[in-house]
Amino acid sequence: MAGWGSRLRPHSLTVPKPMMPVAGDPIVAGLCKSLIQLAGRADCLHFVIREDFGNEVEEKLQDIARDLDAECRIDYQTEPLGTAHAILCASSSLEGEVIIGFADTLFEATFDLDPTADATIWVKQVEDPRAFGVVNLNNSNQITSFEEKPEEPTSDLAIIGVYHFKDAAAIHREMQYLIDHNIRSKGEYQLTDALEQLRQKGTIFVPGVVNQWMDCGNKAITVRSNAQMLDIKAAQGSLVMQGSVKNSVLIEPVYIEEGCVIENSVVGPHVTLGPNTVIKNSLVSNSLVQHDTEIVNASIDDSMIGSKCSVHGKAADLSIGDYTNIQL
Repeated sequence: MAGWGSRLRPHSLTVPKPMMPVAGDPIVAGLCKSLIQLAGRADCLHFVIREDFGNEVEEKLQDIARDLDAECRIDYQTEPLGTAHAILCASSSLEGEVIIGFADTLFEATFDLDPTADATIWVKQVEDPRAFGVVNLNNSNQITSFEEKPEEPTSDLAIIGVYHFKDAAAIHREMQYLIDHNIRSKGEYQLTDALEQLRQKGTIFVPGVVNQWMDCGNKAITVRSNAQMLDIKAAQGSLVMQGSVKNSVLIEPVYIEEGCVIENSVVGPHVTLGPNTVIKNSLVSNSLVQHDTEIVNASIDDSMIGSKCSVHGKAADLSIGDYTNIQL
């Protein structure tokens, strides 16, 4: 989770993208919960972050691990040198059974591991695979090639950013080989290159089944992912609806945290409200609103609104960062 989150600005200017709340949980917390549901347990959660995330973020990561009964380790990627380089920053954890996940991913998947496979890589069909790593399969459902962001894709199976290794020592060696020999693709050390090297040496890779894949790369798809996660939590019976609701209508699914005040308004469907947010005389749907924000006399849809914001006015589709005041 060491990226810059540039596609999610202005929100990622004040909060690292993996800590952005979606359906009530920071993205990375939702990812960790999903990975542990897949694996059944986790002895350790090892986070790779930027050094400038700060103590508050590190304390929150320790809380996430503690809540999931796992040891917490934190290491830093000091230069943006690619996915393989980032994973190697957690080299002390790259042995034995390991799951690797990239923290802009939320998903629902099955965890039925093929006992004949050395590794499982979760993939999903996408309309335009050029922005992703992709794989090809043979008739035995084994992965036969890896490509990183191909300009002319030969497959529509995109890697979602979740990998299981029976023994991570092998992928550790191949990633280190890339760096020792300065082997780069598109200017960076790519995990897909290390995977392809392993495959050519006889490692058996198989695809994992993904029911839903929710990316959180930019504002539009993060809002959409929030809606999908709310649907999932509604089916699980894990929605939170706290705060004070007066003369208002809530259209589920919604996630309303402690301290919220909703008056003379319609909220939902697919709305997440962070703590101490106030909604008055307004319509809010399909939106993510962080904490301590006020929305008055407004109609908000398909929006992402930061913390400590004030929005007064008319209908809008917004993406505004923290401490913003809008009069419409």
